[in-house]
Amino acid sequence: MRQQEILAAGTSIWLDDLSRSKLTGSDPHSLPHRINHDGVRGVTTNPSIFGAAITGADEYAADIASLSGKSVDEVVRTLTTDDVRVACDLFAEIYASSKGIDGRVSIEVDPRLAHKTQETIDEGIALHALVARPNVMIKVPATKAGLPAITALIGKGISVNVTLIFSCERYSEVIDAFISGMAQAKSAGLELASIHSVASFFISRIDSAVDKELKAIGNTDLLGKVAVANAHRAYALFLEKFNEPLWKTLEENGALVQRPLWASTGVKDPAYADTLYVDTLVAPHTVNTMPQSTLDAFLDHGSVKSDAITAQMESASQTLAALSALGISLEAITDALEADGVKKFEDAWISLLADVQKVMA
Repeated sequence: MRQQEILAAGTSIWLDDLSRSKLTGSDPHSLPHRINHDGVRGVTTNPSIFGAAITGADEYAADIASLSGKSVDEVVRTLTTDDVRVACDLFAEIYASSKGIDGRVSIEVDPRLAHKTQETIDEGIALHALVARPNVMIKVPATKAGLPAITALIGKGISVNVTLIFSCERYSEVIDAFISGMAQAKSAGLELASIHSVASFFISRIDSAVDKELKAIGNTDLLGKVAVANAHRAYALFLEKFNEPLWKTLEENGALVQRPLWASTGVKDPAYADTLYVDTLVAPHTVNTMPQSTLDAFLDHGSVKSDAITAQMESASQTLAALSALGISLEAITDALEADGVKKFEDAWISLLADVQKVMA
């Protein structure tokens, strides 16, 4: 079965979706079914996912009514953390059997804090305490302001999912922030093996943006290739940086690597294979968080190689060099995608707050 093959190859399947209606039941898209039958070993959420789940959903109405007198921010935080807490409990067995590597559920800090370091730290600490489950992961955006927040939270023993990573340059900074946090945790006498992190490296949005520029100049050779090449370069960076002396010292004291998590793995262009961003990104010590449709496609006809990345690293370098030779700046594209990603999550959160406010009125 493909879910067993991909896990044996070193890639954990996480589900990029959560709603109250999917926390129970036995239908194919319910979380219990996904865990028991489809190999799902974790869940990621974001403001857009919660917006889609809560807006107009009857199953939240009673809770919203019971929270009258609270601010809309408090109500939304209660709704989202309640769902995450239940999901954490569903993954308790996987969390225990994997020694904390999997069985993780991620919840993001308020996206309006993306450029505010101390507020992000405070929110991360508060969210961690509110969910009150050992397998929760706090999502922090990989903005410049987010980097020191990552270090601070890791240093306090809080597991972190770093989100909205588009460039290898920013990914390198994320790894450095994580290692600095682990060094702080070691100095504080914390148990390093209990602190986990993933770095969410976004895939399909890269191709969407690059392909637009390629088509504008009439180039078809690189269509649908740059996102995977960028991810392969990121994996090379992962192997390099987690082989450096500072990390090895922490590893000897029980620290575990920050795994690359491939995010945004649903294809945007219907011309591409619907499992493109799964099949090409299987490798040891990775996670692939998939939307429901991508997971269904992978389980039906995905292809698993024991390591789909290492042998392609030279080809990835050639692809990225060819892009540069065309005068297309991947750096400019990834900078724009980060800013756009932050804005999209902020807009989704503001929209969710407005929708819940209407129900409360």
